Amino acid sequence: MRAVIRVAVEATALLGAKSGVGQFVAGALSGLAKRGDVEASAFAVSWRRRGMLQPMLPEGVRSGGRPMPARPLSLIWSRVDFPPIEAFVGRCDVVHGTNFVVPPALFAKRVVTVHDLTPMRFPEMCHGSVLAYPRLVERAINAGAYVHTPSEFVRSEVINLLGADPSRVFAIPHGVPTRLHDTDEPLLRSIPSDDNDRYILAIGTIEPRKDYPTLLRAFDILAKRDSRINLVIAGSAGWGFEEFKSTLGSISSSDRVRHVGYVDDEERAALLLGASAFVYPSIYEGFGLPPLEAMDFGVPVVATRAGAIPEVVSDAALLVDVGDAGALSSAISTVLEDQVARAGLIAAGAKRVSEFTWTRTAELLANLYQTALHG
Repeated sequence: MRAVIRVAVEATALLGAKSGVGQFVAGALSGLAKRGDVEASAFAVSWRRRGMLQPMLPEGVRSGGRPMPARPLSLIWSRVDFPPIEAFVGRCDVVHGTNFVVPPALFAKRVVTVHDLTPMRFPEMCHGSVLAYPRLVERAINAGAYVHTPSEFVRSEVINLLGADPSRVFAIPHGVPTRLHDTDEPLLRSIPSDDNDRYILAIGTIEPRKDYPTLLRAFDILAKRDSRINLVIAGSAGWGFEEFKSTLGSISSSDRVRHVGYVDDEERAALLLGASAFVYPSIYEGFGLPPLEAMDFGVPVVATRAGAIPEVVSDAALLVDVGDAGALSSAISTVLEDQVARAGLIAAGAKRVSEFTWTRTAELLANLYQTALHG
């Protein structure tokens, strides 16, 4: 049996509303906690929310160390490799930065997760500190850090755009969150109450990269042909929300669109259980977890050929070109009306989603930690 590796995992994303990064951190920690060759601990870079991490962690994962003020440390770490992570969490073998930034270390080996390279590919869709991520990743790579990506697509981008050594970049896909089997009712506060009505569902923060304006235009085309269909969008209002509102106000079917805001895991499951189709209209993705979640609930998926999405969904979704509202509308119509195509997608989705487990993710991460530690 391999020696136990002590891994300090950055888990700031578990504090507050859980984003896609938060889902990755929670799933990876849950898988690592079940392994005998990894001793996982977690830390958060947040002074304001210090002491709040432990209740968010899965059983078997501890939090500890000294509080870490985010702004001062981020500013310092962007310039110099000090103070080291050991000053806050004690001795560890590997430190894993799960969201583009990995702290410097005296002795620990470093692993950094790069979820995508939106700031380089589509800088106009980014703002604030996100634009600095590629520079921080490149700095870590030059200092010897290993890189984890959620897809082969992002792995190739890290190699080609950041010049990383291919032998030090590992594509390890995410798992799919455990389904909430005890949820058996739609989220009635968020969808039409008429039992004869159906709804299409989209989940994700409302921001330019998700391209909800194209979805709204596609839905408007569809709604003119089907008076019973509705659209439910679940996601926080991010930057660029004004364009979403403007487009919503310009379509004739705006009264059949429900934006329900951020939803927790149980509400998310309820919405998926009641959905007739799931739509993922993104312009660019480094992975694409929501389509897999929909497949897990037996919901047929329509998505775009954007970034890693084709790699992730394979043949288990209908794919259309980015930004093509007409094609998106036609694909949704096929999923709703063609029962043979619909059944085929549901069956293919069930098979596809079974290939993405947090147990497998944890196994591959443990192998990466071994490689980082021993070279």
